[in-house]
Formats: sequence, C-alpha cells, structure tokens
Amino acid sequence: MPKPDLPRGVEVIASFVKNLPGRPGVYRMYGQSGEVLYVGKAKSLKNRVTSYTRLSGHSNRIATMISATVSMEFVTTTSEAEALLLEANLIKKLKPRYNVIMRDDKSFPYILIADEHEAAELVKHRGARNRKGKYYGPFASAGAVNRTLNALQKAFLLRTCSDSTYENRTRPCLLYQIKRCSAPCTGEISLEDYAELAHSARRFLSGKSSGIKEELAAQMDKAAGNLDYERAAVYRDRISALAQIQASQGINPQNVSEADVFSIFQQAGQNCIQVFFFRAGLNWGNRAYFPRADKSVSEAGVLSSFISQFYDDRPVPKLVLTSVEIDERELLQTALSTKADRKVQVFAPQRGEKRLLVDHALTNAREALGRKMANVQSQSALLDGVKELFDLPHQPRRIEVYDNSHIQGSHAVGAMIVAGPEGFIKGQYRKFNIKSSEIEAGDDYGMMREVLGRRFSRLVKEHEDDRGDSESLAAHWPDVVLIDGGPGQLSVVRAVMKELGLGDIFVAGVAKGPDRDAGREHIYMAGKKPFMLEKRDPVLYYIQRLRDEAHRFAIGAHRARRKKAIGSNPLDEIAGIGPGRKKALLRAFGSAREVSRASVADLMQVEGISQSMAKIVYGHFNE
Repeated sequence: MPKPDLPRGVEVIASFVKNLPGRPGVYRMYGQSGEVLYVGKAKSLKNRVTSYTRLSGHSNRIATMISATVSMEFVTTTSEAEALLLEANLIKKLKPRYNVIMRDDKSFPYILIADEHEAAELVKHRGARNRKGKYYGPFASAGAVNRTLNALQKAFLLRTCSDSTYENRTRPCLLYQIKRCSAPCTGEISLEDYAELAHSARRFLSGKSSGIKEELAAQMDKAAGNLDYERAAVYRDRISALAQIQASQGINPQNVSEADVFSIFQQAGQNCIQVFFFRAGLNWGNRAYFPRADKSVSEAGVLSSFISQFYDDRPVPKLVLTSVEIDERELLQTALSTKADRKVQVFAPQRGEKRLLVDHALTNAREALGRKMANVQSQSALLDGVKELFDLPHQPRRIEVYDNSHIQGSHAVGAMIVAGPEGFIKGQYRKFNIKSSEIEAGDDYGMMREVLGRRFSRLVKEHEDDRGDSESLAAHWPDVVLIDGGPGQLSVVRAVMKELGLGDIFVAGVAKGPDRDAGREHIYMAGKKPFMLEKRDPVLYYIQRLRDEAHRFAIGAHRARRKKAIGSNPLDEIAGIGPGRKKALLRAFGSAREVSRASVADLMQVEGISQSMAKIVYGHFNE
C-alpha cells in the first residue's frame, strides 16, 4: 500500500517531468524545510525522474523519500560519467538523508620530496598539493607515514628541516650526528652528491628498491675491501633501514605495484568498508570506513557510491580492486579514467594474488565491524546509565563537554568535545580562542561565559528553526552539556542558557574531589545537592573519560596557540616587511632583538631597506 503522502510527492515530481531533457545530468530532491533529501545522477534525466512518478513498486526507503519531496533541482552534463563525478561531489558536500554517505572525510598524509630548494627536503604532507616536488602516497595514517619517514632518513640521509632553518645553520645539527641527515646546509656533502641521494629516494619510493639495495651492497663491499669499515657500516645501516621499510608494511604483493583495494562487509544493517593502499609494490596501510546507508541498499550499491565519493578529491591509482562486482562498474571506470586523465581499471578479481588481497581486506572489514558493533552495544549501556543518572526522558544522542586551558590567563583557549552512541565524534570538536578584552587573567567564569555564549548563540542563529526535526536535534543540539567545574561554573552556564532561551538543555558540572582525586568527583545539578557516584560505577568511569578527553583537547589547543605565539617574530608585525626583507634583516643583525636596537642609518645598510622603510622599522620598535 502506498504511504499517505506518496500521491502528493508523486504529483510534485510529475510537475517537473514535462520540462526535463533526455540528457545526462544530476537531480536533487528537497524536503519541506529546504533540506536536500537525495542526490542522484541519470543517463536521461527525463526517464530517471519519471520512474519516481509511479504509485507502486518502490522500496520503503524510496517511497518515504518521494513522500517527503516538495521540490527538485536539475543540472545537465555532457556525459553520464561527468554526472557521476558531480553526483559524488554533491553527496559529499550536502550529505543527503537518503544517499549512501561516506562519513570519514579526513585527508590522507603523503610523503613529499620538495624540489623548491637546491637541497631537496623530505617532509610529511597533508592537504592541497601546492608545493613543487614529487608526492608519494597515500598512507593510511600519520603513524604509517612517520615510520616510513624515519626509515627514509636513515636510508637516504635527506634533510627534514625548513628552508629558513637550512639557510641559517652554521654547523651540523643533531640529525647529522646520529646519521639521519647528510648536512648539505653546512657543506658536509656536496650538492651534487646530495642530489644523488634524493634521486635514489625517489627511485625507491617509485618501486625500484632492489636496484638501490644492490648498489648500496656493492658500495658497502667496496668500502670494506678498502678497510674503511666506518663507511661500510654506514652503508650497512642504510640497507637495514630499507629492509625495515619493506618489513613493516605487512602483506606486500609480488605483481601489484599500484592499487587500492576495497572490501565491504554487511551485518545487521551496518556496513564496513576496508581500504588498503598499495604503492610501489608496498602496502602503505589501511583504513576502515563505516558509511551511512539504508539497510535495503546492497553491498554492490553501497560500495559503488562509496568509491565515487572516495575519489572526489583524491588521486586515482591505476587499479581499483573490489570484493564484489559493483553497480555500473564500467561507468565508474570511465569516470575515474576521465578524472585521472589515464586508463583506470576497476574490477572484482576471482582468483590469484589480487583475490587474496581482496579476501585479506574482507577479513579486516569483518573484524572491524564486529569490534564497532561491540563498542556500540557497550556505549549504549553507558548512555542508558547517563539517562538514569540525570533522569533524562530518553538516551542522550549528543553530549557536549566543555573545558578551558591557560597559564595565568595567557593564550586562553576553550574547548568542546562531542560524544554520542558511537563514541567520541572528533570531527565535531571545536576550540575557542578567548577574545574578550574584558576578561581578567585567570577568570575561568568569564572564559566559560564567552565560550558557551559564542557556541549557543551561533547554534540558535543557524539551527533554531530545525529544533522540531529529530535528525537535526541529534546532529546539532546537545541533550546533555557537561562542564569541568563546580557550582560557580554551573551557574554561569545556566545564566547563558537562560539568556538565549535554552533552559530546556540539561546542564551538569563535574568537579574533581578533595585533593583532585579521580574517583571522588562531585556532580552538580540545578535544584539538587552535589553527589558522588560509587567508585566502581561504569557511568563514573564514562564521565571521567568524557572530562579527561575535554581536558586533553583543551590542553592541546592551548599548547598549539602558545607554540604559535612563541614562534612568531616581531618583524612579521611590520607593514612592508615580507619574507625577503625579513631574511635580509636577520642575516645582517642576527636576531629581531638586534634589529630593534639598530639605528635608521644601520638599517639603511641592509640590502632592500630604503630610508623610508628603515624609518618604519625604527619607528615600530621605538614609538
């Protein structure tokens, strides 16, 4: 039987059909509040949208989506492959309710051998590729790339310091002493020989490891034959470092030099996709994803949509292997080939080494989903305990915890962490640099007032109209707000909530016990006396974890702000002093302090500093 609102939704969709072309494109369905319900692509927009105008034959998910549709928008494209790429981009950006959503969208780290300088720099890179050089990756995690970087330093002795540090070195640093850098900065190695080391590193990361190891072995034998055992030991250590890189990668295929492997496992309406990265014949790590999808969507459908979103802003390898034959495989292959501007193969291997790689990833997907479901069950029991503790009407779907961090009021930072049914939601953590000039140093109450005021005034401004929507409530509005503090902090937060008309949000304070002992925390709630939980109560451990996570995040944000302030240079504050003039001044005087003591005449002796600029610099320090 059709749903009650299905005829109205069908009528809305049918009103668009008569004006649609029979060309490829992308369509969007909108709900009553203007939210995007679904993004789809079509070879023929007219035919695809017409399929939604039937009153029967739809799955429950599609029927519900049609019933909620009040408007549609369309974009035509030149080909179906272009429509597929645009669809993936819009799904990632808009996150529609009825699409398969790739939840974790963090960028992957790469290794960069930068060519901007005469002595190439070896560095970890994440984000836009705007530096000149060769990028190698992706690596699945920062840990994987850091381990590889450490081994590469031992094997090829490439510098990892910044260009400014390189320019100002007068003697080799500690890395040279422990044989992790060849010190081109001070001429310990010629630039020609250093360029050979960089070339060897590029060859190794491109998959030509055996030739490099043979060359190093020959040089080691030659040094040993000349009785230069110290030099032979250096070559031995470099060979050992290369072997360490290969040994730490785990499974290393013999006949697959560059590929991404995707395996999906479904259970109880949940999905886990395990992705393995193989580059230069080495396994550069793996990562588990848990995409959001309706339980009616097949493994093939989830995986197809996930892969198209996965490569929306990532480079595509030559080979993409999947555990199942995905929907519209040839179309996806064409789209990825268009994006990469070269041939890309996408297929599900049935036998041989490639099948073993897929099966290995599938085993990891099955185990990862099992761990996640066990954690969710445990988390659900803890949230039930929080519900009982605070006498809430339902299990909390979103808990926000706030803390401040500063040293005698300097570089003060407020922090918010978020937790829900699946644990910590790190993508929604927020930090707040304390900005108010009216807050005195060390005024924790004033800091808390500013942080909560900024957070919830913005929430009211952006999502007040969505408070009737259960999904918006879970996504944006907290059921519980916990603060690190006692009755004073609690009264400040309640006052902020009252000013904003948010008195219905539950607020509690968690204060450390006497002598700041863990396990003796006092919990403060409005209208009740403070109380303590039993030391072995699992809910107490959970609240401690929440508080400790907020504390950890706040301290990290504070340290980052303090480090940035320490690393700043007074010359950066002077208008007209760019990198070139700054470098010239530091070379001439040695430090910003000596620049501040220089006269106008002394400043004018520096290349690039005119009389007017010298007066500006002098005036900055001698107002």
